[in-house]
Amino acid sequence: MPERNRRVLLARRPAGIPQAEDFSLDAVPVPEPGPGEILVRNLYLSVDPAQRGWASAEANYSQPVPLGGPMRALAVGVVVRSNSPEVAEGEFLYGWFGWQDYASVPVSAIFRRCREAVPLSAHAGLLGLNGLTAHLGLTELGRPRAGETVLVSTAAGAVGSLVGQIARNLGCRPIGLTGDDAKVARCREAYGYAAAWNYRKEDWAAALIREAADGVNVYFDNVGGPILDAALRRMAVGGRIVQCGTASVASWTETPTGPRVEREILTRRLVWSGFVVLDHKARFEAAIADLAGWYAEGRIALDEDISEGIEAAPGAIASLYRGENRGKRLIAVG
Repeated sequence: MPERNRRVLLARRPAGIPQAEDFSLDAVPVPEPGPGEILVRNLYLSVDPAQRGWASAEANYSQPVPLGGPMRALAVGVVVRSNSPEVAEGEFLYGWFGWQDYASVPVSAIFRRCREAVPLSAHAGLLGLNGLTAHLGLTELGRPRAGETVLVSTAAGAVGSLVGQIARNLGCRPIGLTGDDAKVARCREAYGYAAAWNYRKEDWAAALIREAADGVNVYFDNVGGPILDAALRRMAVGGRIVQCGTASVASWTETPTGPRVEREILTRRLVWSGFVVLDHKARFEAAIADLAGWYAEGRIALDEDISEGIEAAPGAIASLYRGENRGKRLIAVG
């Protein structure tokens, strides 16, 4: 086992989206697990939009990452030493192990055990936070019914691509928005979207009138901002909006303002709900069973964008927000 543990530290609070210069790299001795703890060798570090909020000092649903500490992140790793009777050495886990080579953590840091028959990396995406967010956000809050139209923003992203495929598997008609022609093609050809548009180049709001003449029944929103403003005015009566992210808003200090939407919510009788996946732990195992089953049946296409080496981590969140990833973004360090 190497004598050094490479870590990606949060060096300063980012102004909006974390940039590479907001992080620093160091190397320290490999930690020893304490009583009841395990030592995990990370193999795949996850890169997630939620890390923007975790790095920020602004109000969020979790405590900010401490300055000078390893960046909070989920990861897939293997247990190399165990001081807990609950965990065996050699076991593969997905958990809160941080952006580092090794993590000495309590058993409570385990998010789930990697036991399903999918590629090991897929436990950080399809069966990880992204897949659970897509499945539970759509089904618990969107409550789609067969035959309904489901609109998805960032439709080719790690979450959005799965939302579209889940909607299709549930008998709905998914349509999507993305900012890249190649991703538009991927939405149509691989993910089963009935229609998709490049919102940077196309008049998607006008196209939406043609593709969803009776309105959008479910809008799964990952971006907020002007796209949300326009989508609200295309919702069907009784439509449901799942607010999963706000990627288009660069900063919430000062609070941005936009068009008034109260009248749209009232007259269309809309339900608009915020979604945080950690609120739905009771449904995790059922969602994972669905996702793993669909993958085994060939009904889920899995796209991954894997960079090699921990040195790729500092700039990975900014790259994600620029839309440069092709599928689930991971850093391979094992």
